[in-house]
Amino acid sequence: MINPLLEKFETPFETAPFHLIKEEHFLPAIEEGIKRAKKEVSEIVNNPAEATFENTIEALEAGGNLVGTVAEIFFNLNSAETNDKIQELAHSISPLLTEYGNDIMLNEELFKRVKSVYDKRETLNLGKEESMLLDKTYLGFSRNGALLNEEDKNELREIDKKLSGLSLKFGENVLAETNAFELLVDDEKDLKGLPDGAIEAAADTAKDAGKEGWLFNLQYPSYIPFVTYADNRSLREKMTLAFGSRAFKGDEFDNKENVKAIAQLRYKRAQLLGFKNHADYVLQRRMAENAETVNGFLKNILEAAKPAGVEEVKKLNAFAKELDGAENIQKWDFAYYNEKLKQKEYEIDDEILKPYFKLENVIQGAFHVAKKLYGIEFIENDDIPKYHEDVICYEVLDKDQSHLAAFYADFFPRSGKRNGAWMTSYRSQKMQGSKNIRPHISIVCNFTKPTSSKPSLLTFQEVTTLFHEFGHALHGILANGKYGSLSGTSVFWDFVELPSQVMENWCYEKECLDLFAKHYKTGELIPEDLVQKLRNSATFMEGYATVRQVGLASLDMAWHGVNPNHISDVSEYEKQILENTDLLPGITSSNTSCAFSHIFQGGYSAGYYSYKWAEVLDADAFEYFKEKGIFSQEVAQKFRKLLSSGGSVKPMDLYKEFRGQEPDPKALLRRAGLIK
Repeated sequence: MINPLLEKFETPFETAPFHLIKEEHFLPAIEEGIKRAKKEVSEIVNNPAEATFENTIEALEAGGNLVGTVAEIFFNLNSAETNDKIQELAHSISPLLTEYGNDIMLNEELFKRVKSVYDKRETLNLGKEESMLLDKTYLGFSRNGALLNEEDKNELREIDKKLSGLSLKFGENVLAETNAFELLVDDEKDLKGLPDGAIEAAADTAKDAGKEGWLFNLQYPSYIPFVTYADNRSLREKMTLAFGSRAFKGDEFDNKENVKAIAQLRYKRAQLLGFKNHADYVLQRRMAENAETVNGFLKNILEAAKPAGVEEVKKLNAFAKELDGAENIQKWDFAYYNEKLKQKEYEIDDEILKPYFKLENVIQGAFHVAKKLYGIEFIENDDIPKYHEDVICYEVLDKDQSHLAAFYADFFPRSGKRNGAWMTSYRSQKMQGSKNIRPHISIVCNFTKPTSSKPSLLTFQEVTTLFHEFGHALHGILANGKYGSLSGTSVFWDFVELPSQVMENWCYEKECLDLFAKHYKTGELIPEDLVQKLRNSATFMEGYATVRQVGLASLDMAWHGVNPNHISDVSEYEKQILENTDLLPGITSSNTSCAFSHIFQGGYSAGYYSYKWAEVLDADAFEYFKEKGIFSQEVAQKFRKLLSSGGSVKPMDLYKEFRGQEPDPKALLRRAGLIK
């Protein structure tokens, strides 16, 4: 049987041949990829010539192409279009890849050659990019056990294998719990307060499930409108408790033991490698550098935001009491009264805004912004194979009409897709000899679906989410470096959110909104007064929102910046950590950690602070755009250089080259309205 993963991809731009790939192709392709990669390593190790940058560091960088490509395709599908077979396969493939990675990193002879090159780095006259690759390669080995003795290396292998399985299980449990809950409403009066679009979508969901009535679930496009608008308080409570208790019910999908085990194994691994804890291990390769800097950064933001957050909650309580006699609002009340107060103060809400944000228009708007800034174009291409019919594929052209990238966009929720939104890649940009291998980039979201009578109309938060992920995509699309491991989003984790978060700023500018925000029925452009209300409301409840983000980042640091072996009760521990940032009464049946996929399944462990850290950078960067004009070619070309450089230059050096100075930490607090 021909395995398409082992053949040259005869597709446009050599994109993944999804139309030919079956689940049974993955394991043999991974095994063959590992075999080829090990042969490449063997050739490097057995090269009789003295170790050089070219025959060791560059040779290692150029290897492992097949296993990398197949793994990217497989794990992207496991996030965006999984099924029982793929999940089962993941439990075989993950340990194989972990073992393969360790076989490389713990190969003594290979490390000797790498170290030999590293030790004479001062005499090699390397360029900036080559120096970064050498540093990254050497640290990659030393940070993954190359300096350990044989016994410790074996222990590290076992830890990594266990961590890989636990992380998969954690994610599967959250997905299973998200998919398991349904709220069937059969009495129309229980829909009171809900927007027509949410009601129609729930009717369609019920119909698809063969049920009478209106069906709501924990996917964001269903959950968020329900807890924001439904007048029925007991049903809001039911939805909120279901969401907050995912993987925290003491059943087969419970993540409490997984959380403890992951944290303990990460700590043990860090100690084995000579670090105080997992946070210190992670932060060695971050702009922040250490846990002390992160905790100080979070403390400073909390000091600025908490007084505002406390006052905002008091104000909301007073408003709720005045509105309908509600006292001591709970977590299932917050979004509801928050929205009503916002409507009262700013005369704006998502139902007023949504008609101006038809999904197709917003997509074209993001493309138009990219064209005005960087001169690039997105051309829909139906010949590129896709993994699901909802996916839209594009070719991206540079300003000289040369091919720049292939781009996938996947916008709607389904049972095989995890919640949230993310950017990923199927192939990174790199140079292969004189050939510039262009990237294959994807964004995956969970937006409001079209209904039988309306197109997909986005909430403003969904609009900013699309621009956010598109910012990540541009980081990958515009990559123009020499090495794949330093290309695109392969940058320090607390720098990676700058390109995405800065893009959100354009969504508040009339000059940008006029490119795409037009009423889906009348074609009328979004009115100036509505944009002004949108801007005015941008800092509404910003104190509360900032405190919440600091709470999540603090929870992350609390799991990873300590010895977690003393933690016996996940719920009690979390309660202690969040005490200082939880501005609403706690819920005993809810737990954040057990569904905190960012840090226990994704790559954000000891890194959740990055969102706030990068907000400082993006607020400062956008102030520069505002000074010169939001479509200033002078600033855009400087920013394109920052994007195209990827991880080939240290982040602060790259930022200073763009901005001419270090970022002003107060830019974030100014934008948030927390200081004048």
